[in-house]
Amino acid sequence: MVLHNRVSAAELRKRLLLETFKRVTVSFYQYAKIEDPQAFRDQLYESLFKLDVFGRIYVAHEGINAQISVPEHHFEAFRETLYAVSFLNGIRLNIAVDDDGKSFFVLKIKVREKIVADGIDDPTFDMANRGRYVDAQSFNKLTDDPETVIVDMRNHYEYEVGHFDGAIEVPSDTFRDQLPMAVDMLKDQKDKNIIMYCTGGIRCEKASAYMLHHGFKNVFHLEGGIIEYTNKAKQQGLPIKFKGKNFVFDDRLGERISEDIISQCHQCGEPCDTHTNCLNDGCHLLFIQCESCAAKYNGCCSDACKDVHALPEEEKAALRKGVDKGLMFNKSRRKRIK
Repeated sequence: MVLHNRVSAAELRKRLLLETFKRVTVSFYQYAKIEDPQAFRDQLYESLFKLDVFGRIYVAHEGINAQISVPEHHFEAFRETLYAVSFLNGIRLNIAVDDDGKSFFVLKIKVREKIVADGIDDPTFDMANRGRYVDAQSFNKLTDDPETVIVDMRNHYEYEVGHFDGAIEVPSDTFRDQLPMAVDMLKDQKDKNIIMYCTGGIRCEKASAYMLHHGFKNVFHLEGGIIEYTNKAKQQGLPIKFKGKNFVFDDRLGERISEDIISQCHQCGEPCDTHTNCLNDGCHLLFIQCESCAAKYNGCCSDACKDVHALPEEEKAALRKGVDKGLMFNKSRRKRIK
């Protein structure tokens, strides 16, 4: 069989909308030694393709990182497929908190150098020496102490729309930059209880190991990240200390945790936490836009992009030639962009 998709994105999205069954959005990761990532990738693709699984999975020598959508009627078969792999047997599956089942429309499995780009090249760094897990109940108890330091290991645009009460932002949009920044920011608090968290656990688990590697003593990381915390807190009737939205890297762009809106529209400044991508194909800036500004700017981030988006397709294609999208695409713009 062909081990990659050959159907257009437009057709795949159309097929997704026509599905009559429910899907479940799931994420999981595991740090483990994979001798042949390409062979493992191909075998996994075959297995998941047969189950109509969609999503994005990264495989590397250091393990696996996955965000996927599984047909509800295939969920048990999917779980059995994963658990049949020795290092995935019994792995925690993070079920989305706020899910419409339309998070992904195609299956992509890629081999990467690392499952989380961290910039670490120290051969003495050891993921086996990582911080201690805390569950929802332990997290709440530890964070009741004002001396506990809570560190958000996500990007600025994630932190902006939702975070735990009192959490410190490490102000960067790349994990590789955040690691040394966190060490420097907390260098005078090495003996305090430090809890690190992220969306599903993968970044904060590595961050906790990095902090211990740099001499910190009492480092914890939130088991299963924000997703697992929220699910367990709801199940156990615990107070939920996360405020706002949890940003997610799929078509939903966020799942509602609390009704608090802690961010603003980047164009008019009104309370808003709806992320969108500029509809100008030469831009695609990720930004926060309210309904009023979406109508005013036709889904674009500026008047200039609105004008380009309104052009005939031939003219837009001509304008895109030679454009360096890297100069235009900036996820962390904090100022209004109208």
